[in-house]
Amino acid sequence: MLGGMMKLHNYFRSSASFRVRIALNLKGLDYDYVPVHIARGDHRTGPFAKLSADQLVPLLEDDGERFSQSMAIIEYLEELHPEPALLPHDPVGRARVRALSESIACEIHPLNNLRVLKYLVRDLKLDDDAKNTWYRHWVREGMLAFERQLAQQPVGIYCYGNTPTMADCCLVPQVFNGQRFDCDFSGLPRTMAAFEACMQLEAFQRAQPSHCPDAEA
Repeated sequence: MLGGMMKLHNYFRSSASFRVRIALNLKGLDYDYVPVHIARGDHRTGPFAKLSADQLVPLLEDDGERFSQSMAIIEYLEELHPEPALLPHDPVGRARVRALSESIACEIHPLNNLRVLKYLVRDLKLDDDAKNTWYRHWVREGMLAFERQLAQQPVGIYCYGNTPTMADCCLVPQVFNGQRFDCDFSGLPRTMAAFEACMQLEAFQRAQPSHCPDAEA
């Protein structure tokens, strides 16, 4: 891989993968798209399982190195390609953006990712209605907290200020996933305004699941 194009192993419907695709697009970085069908279990049984220690997507290969975890990947890209910046230059701003990002990546997403939902159905014997109720509850709780964070900040076009940040890379995939499960996004004016602003940008449009080569209906 040394000197070659980056490879992103990901799945079109994975919100963590979606975050990284947005970041790569915002920074104008080319990459090879390598699909891993996690709904089918290819991350655990195929060649990918030997590449990834945690057997999760996304996985970025760059200059002979492999990086897992979407937030670590985005921070790696930020350090390697600092412009356009996805984190503010001041310590307070960076902490605020990281907090917003982690509100989604660490508080909402882990409770609702595919392996958790499968466990609820397969092992705890929840039916689809109960599983979806679980999903919607945690998305709603998390997004209300996200909105409260935004309300404590000056008004900007995006989650933090007037340029997209890592927080927007996290917000957009979470809204996309929530919409698939008919989550309630009412009463979140700042959150949804940031989402709508992001979706006017080509970097976010190109990253969305329906535009991925492995997209399914």
